Amino acid sequence: METTRSGPPIGTARPLGTRALGTQGLTVASIGLGLMGMSHAYGSPAERDERESIATIHRAIELGCTFLDTAEAYGPFRNEELLARALAQRPGSRERVVIATKFGFRFDANGVIAGMDSRPAHIREVVEGSLRRLGTDRIDLLYQHRVDPAVPIEDVVGVMADIVRQGKVRYLGLSEAGEQTIRRAHAVHPISALQSEYSLWERNLEPRIIPLLRELGIGLVPFAPLGRGFLTGAVKRAEEYPEGDFRRGDPRYQGANFDANVRAASAVREIASRKGATPAQVALAWLLHQGPDIVPIPGTKRRSYLEENVGAADVALTREEVAALGAALAPEKVAGPRYGEKAMSQVDR
Repeated sequence: METTRSGPPIGTARPLGTRALGTQGLTVASIGLGLMGMSHAYGSPAERDERESIATIHRAIELGCTFLDTAEAYGPFRNEELLARALAQRPGSRERVVIATKFGFRFDANGVIAGMDSRPAHIREVVEGSLRRLGTDRIDLLYQHRVDPAVPIEDVVGVMADIVRQGKVRYLGLSEAGEQTIRRAHAVHPISALQSEYSLWERNLEPRIIPLLRELGIGLVPFAPLGRGFLTGAVKRAEEYPEGDFRRGDPRYQGANFDANVRAASAVREIASRKGATPAQVALAWLLHQGPDIVPIPGTKRRSYLEENVGAADVALTREEVAALGAALAPEKVAGPRYGEKAMSQVDR
């Protein structure tokens, strides 16, 4: 199994175009950049290089990959601060980027998520904290990170809408919200984007959520669009990742599930080989072909992978290739749940 991932040499990617997220006026890069792994969840602290992370953000801006996704939970707090440092080193860059961040958790003394918290007073506190950490006077897209069953979504969105009226937030989003939650939220204030896991190997949004988003004029921002790296081919078994790495506990990286998923993902590698592209580019291109209202946010902390991902915008798939990929990684062919039981309990469906 491959353990390295190769892309184009740094400096070869072409600038990105843009897409509309929802029908409220929010326009973003056609491929965004997830910043989480620069501070949280993937790899070990020793593997993270702030200089390379900041260089990756700078290169993303140069390439028009200006839709930058962070959250208070990433670190926690450190990821927003990292983005602020990167933007401060490039005067004028704040005006070129769209910053998305999220609220919705509370943390214990060690910075570990200790539960959900979307109480109205807490939302206001988090927004002020995010503005301060980001070094900006407005958040372009504010998401509720996870639906809090203890707080009616009408109350949550009501506060978010008030913050929009104050000029501190421009557009609103939800993350991993279910069908009824989306409808109720959108009735209070227009929702511009839903961020949820969606990729060739995670298709749970297709039967009901994506049709609903299109009915309401809401854009889709897929996170983990490369299956947490699985679709790139640069993967190892769960136990080979360091403690603290999300993939170590990912059911799809474990045991027989891993073997079955390697077989399913081989279709991505085969098509990539025929097209002279990388598996990551083909997996992202498949997502881009699902509709002009879809903007994936692959995460990386290295310029080389960023440029590889941006290159997906130039990969044209035929109708037959799109269908073949979809069939090869149909839900029944992907082994294991996408999360463990605790994480799945936080998904509103």
